[in-house]
Amino acid sequence: MGDQLTNRKKEFLGSGWSFPVTFSIGDHKLILTRYEKNITDSIDVILQTKFGERPLVPEFGSGLQRFFFKAMDETLKGKIKNTVESALLDNEPRITILNVDVFFTDMERGLIEIKIDYEYNQTNTRHNYVYPFYIKEGTNLGR
Repeated sequence: MGDQLTNRKKEFLGSGWSFPVTFSIGDHKLILTRYEKNITDSIDVILQTKFGERPLVPEFGSGLQRFFFKAMDETLKGKIKNTVESALLDNEPRITILNVDVFFTDMERGLIEIKIDYEYNQTNTRHNYVYPFYIKEGTNLGR
């Protein structure tokens, strides 16, 4: 009974397709995510999508890809921070962004970590999420 009550309180967080889109083994049903996982999946989709990639919603996404191969400096940190804040403000209405920090985690491989602190609008519950972004396209592949 306690789980049902908790789940009813979380219904506002929504549900949707998993990301990446996944099907179950055997019956091949579409796997859905719910609640907090659905929001982190949504953040991933927004940050990974190029502007214009979705023809029916060309303004959807973040456009982070324009920063590929740029110099890793303080100016870039500010541009990435502003881009992430704007993209999530425009595309994810269930959360309010509290802070975005950008860290150059691995200069050689071009790994940037974007830490997003946010709260759910209906409960003011705070969460954070770290999004790995490789500025040197293709460097996240195993050797």
